Amino acid sequence: MKVLLLKDAKEDDCGQDPYIRELGLYGLEATLIPVLSFEFLSLPSFSEKLSHPEDYGGLIFTSPRAVEAAELCLEQNNKTEVWERSLKEKWNAKSVYVVGNATASLVSKIGLDTEGETCGNAEKLAEYICSSEEVKGIS
Repeated sequence: MKVLLLKDAKEDDCGQDPYIRELGLYGLEATLIPVLSFEFLSLPSFSEKLSHPEDYGGLIFTSPRAVEAAELCLEQNNKTEVWERSLKEKWNAKSVYVVGNATASLVSKIGLDTEGETCGNAEKLAEYICSSEEVKGIS
């Protein structure tokens, strides 16, 4: 039987999309059709804001895409050196919150220390942030 999967192909360690591999084990022939596309629209604005940590109380990364956007800002505008030299340290002096462990792992790769990764969703993270900021005396 043929199966139509509405998703992008993602290669795993075996070099094959895990859905195609798993469905094939059950005799199913899967075809992948990408139905979504993604484009970062606000990179120049985000890049400018990343350059001025003094204007903000912290960062909240809500997804791996948000981390990808930060990385693109640093790469596209040759800010990697200034990031390493001073910006990273300035952002680390502030709270850097994340939703989930996968996002936390990516944020740590750009050198930032995270909080809230175990919250699991936006509602719980918001509660965590509010209680953390109250403890810090910021609210």
